[in-house]
Amino acid sequence: MISVEEHGAIGIVRLENGQVNVLDLDLLRALTETFRSQAGAGALVLTGAGRAFSAGVDLRRILDGGREYAAAFLPALSTAFRTVFDHPRPVVAAVNGHAIAGGCILVAACDVRLMSAGTIGVTELPVGVPFPPSALETLRFAVGPATARLVLTGQTLSAAEAAAVGLVDEVVDPESLLDEALSRARQLANIPTETFRLTKAQLRGRTSERIDADEVAYADRLLDAWTGEPARRAISRYLDQLKSRRT
Repeated sequence: MISVEEHGAIGIVRLENGQVNVLDLDLLRALTETFRSQAGAGALVLTGAGRAFSAGVDLRRILDGGREYAAAFLPALSTAFRTVFDHPRPVVAAVNGHAIAGGCILVAACDVRLMSAGTIGVTELPVGVPFPPSALETLRFAVGPATARLVLTGQTLSAAEAAAVGLVDEVVDPESLLDEALSRARQLANIPTETFRLTKAQLRGRTSERIDADEVAYADRLLDAWTGEPARRAISRYLDQLKSRRT
């Protein structure tokens, strides 16, 4: 579900889960474990296998697993977001294709974000589920004033549009995406370790504090909202719409 390629001091972490690298409980746990095991790397590049970075949460498993699955999934989702966001070393996103909902949040959690193809955006509200605090605050950290518009509309953006609002830093040709990501990662890895670690903690510390507080305050309400009948109906409608588009 996760592969790691070593390029000297840089590790390329690649999501590999089905055709569009959906986020399920197994992948989230593997991603968290991988990032924690790579704490000694000079820097990391996060990308996806195939034609997508990640299409977001595996909604079918949310429906099929019911409350028990969601009760395990939601904390694992937040932990994965936080593990990327708080990783002590540089993390560069190489967005090779669609990065939707949770996939978009993983991109936003990275220090440098390069994109070559696909669309990116947060579609949680159109799907019918609320944002975990880790997702909302990570997005706010990345795009600031644009957060409310992206959240409330569920709009998905092209690479150029994403760069215009700061969701990605640069649009890169697909052929050079990984090379450019590795180059950026090496540049950041050359910064003295403690200098980078301290600066990153200063940049992100207030966001992490808000996440900590809100995750305690909203945990029960989030689980109820994700597993209640209104959300289940909305998710089912969304999945039906996706199926009809493919046929």
